[in-house]
Amino acid sequence: MCPRIRSGARHTPRGAFDKSEFVYGAAQDCYRCPAGEILRYRKTDVQAGKKTYQITDPLICHRCEFFGACTQAKQGRAIVKLLDDAVKRRLEAQYVKPESQEVYRRRKERAELPFGHLKHNLGVRSFVLRGLSGVRAEAGILATCFNLARMITILGVSGLLQAWRVA
Repeated sequence: MCPRIRSGARHTPRGAFDKSEFVYGAAQDCYRCPAGEILRYRKTDVQAGKKTYQITDPLICHRCEFFGACTQAKQGRAIVKLLDDAVKRRLEAQYVKPESQEVYRRRKERAELPFGHLKHNLGVRSFVLRGLSGVRAEAGILATCFNLARMITILGVSGLLQAWRVA
């Protein structure tokens, strides 16, 4: 069974019947639920990048003591697995490491700062222009405004004027 890893992007607590509590058998390509029943492969949605596993007989779920807590679906419990699930688990395991947390902390400070400034301080919640070319133009103007404000903060007005006179 996979180790329980709290995803950085998903902040919902995991319950007793979360997908992580279901044991995946790679040899049989199926899942086993906490009650011991088997969820067999049902279909693959290549476009969405997902495989679906479902209980073979819905009555199995309806008679289960955990029905209602595990699922309320008429068709019984289903599990959706990403086609690149191994990559996702590897990235989640990497995310919890201290050195990765340091990278994400620095990213929050540097990469997310401009977006926070534009949204919070300047009140830019959406683009006014429509279409890709309009949005690119507006984003370019906003980025230029942010960079000018940063330069004024770092160099000061007199330092900025001196830099312009030299150029």
